[in-house]
Amino acid sequence: MSNTHEEIVVADSHALADCCAELAKTTHLGFDTEFVGEETYEPSLCLIQVSTPGTLYLIDPLSSGPLDEFWKLLIEPTRTVIVHAGREETRMCRRSSGQMPTNWFDLQVAAGLVGLNYPMGHASLVYQLLGIQLSKGETLTEWRHRPLSDSQITYAFDDVRYLLPLWQQLDARLTELKRRDWAQQEFTRFISQALPETTNQPAVADKWRKLRGIGALDRRRLGLLREMFLAREAIAAHMNRPPRVLVRDDLLVEIARRNPKTPDEIQTMRGMAKRFVQPLWEAVERARQLTADQLPKNIEREQDRPQVALIVNLLGAILNDFCAREKLAVSLTATMSDLRDLVRAKMQKESPSPTNLLMGGWRKETVLPILLEVLEGKRSVRITNLQAESPFALE
Repeated sequence: MSNTHEEIVVADSHALADCCAELAKTTHLGFDTEFVGEETYEPSLCLIQVSTPGTLYLIDPLSSGPLDEFWKLLIEPTRTVIVHAGREETRMCRRSSGQMPTNWFDLQVAAGLVGLNYPMGHASLVYQLLGIQLSKGETLTEWRHRPLSDSQITYAFDDVRYLLPLWQQLDARLTELKRRDWAQQEFTRFISQALPETTNQPAVADKWRKLRGIGALDRRRLGLLREMFLAREAIAAHMNRPPRVLVRDDLLVEIARRNPKTPDEIQTMRGMAKRFVQPLWEAVERARQLTADQLPKNIEREQDRPQVALIVNLLGAILNDFCAREKLAVSLTATMSDLRDLVRAKMQKESPSPTNLLMGGWRKETVLPILLEVLEGKRSVRITNLQAESPFALE
């Protein structure tokens, strides 16, 4: 594939205005970013890459001035923005524009809906669909340093050079398989999952449950841990620092276990910075004001009957066979947790969890009925062709 793109580096406000004026004329553009997130609460934006049918742009956010007009272009519903695994790009757009994008096409998701592996990296997708080998030499580069090297610039341009050709191929396959509506459902779902994290979101508020070593804590101590965790998140967001750099996870768990009676008991713990003692102590005191019904519950591991694992494995094999036949990535269609939840619900005559992927959209219409018919004994499974990628028949 020949490269006919003009390559433009945007490094000042005048060049940015010209760039935005040209982008405003396009109905489709490719979008990617380079950022550094190890040292801050929110990732630091270091470079923006954009592609149009004829031009590639590198926008330097460190020197080109306010990007308000650029972000407005990305949220206009009449313009399709093509990204690859665009979770962080979505979040940056939301933080910068105050709005969520509505018309983004994620190549990684689309690939899974036409039978390619999911999740597939950008370089692998370019090679599989276009036969072009990309260099990975700048994957761990320091994007904050200026000036950028020639190899950095080439790498950054290549990150968006093939987004539009990839979109053309994947969109054509989605159209052929009549799955453009499925794709839109998935894009919407992934955008909603990329909302900026706030402690008001249930999914974020429960992140503390992922800390190690909390299994032995009673409900009162879990309350201490939750309040301290949320306090640490608020401090980290204010300081724009990674939470674990301020106070380690294991320290939070140990403080909760000890159930301190004074701030000094927190201060004496090795590795505790003095300036965080008072905020954590205030969190401890807030936790002590919680009533019994306000305390977090212990999550008991469900003890499944032996046949559950056997049935889940059977459904997993049937799902793999179905996805091979229907050109779907299994890992995008449903997880083993989804299958386990479905089996448990069927055995207990309850409804599956609302977070179960199988309970909504195209999965509910296309995949769920087959799995339920197997669970209900309305379909039997037999092997028809040992050599086939999908060797089963459901009768």
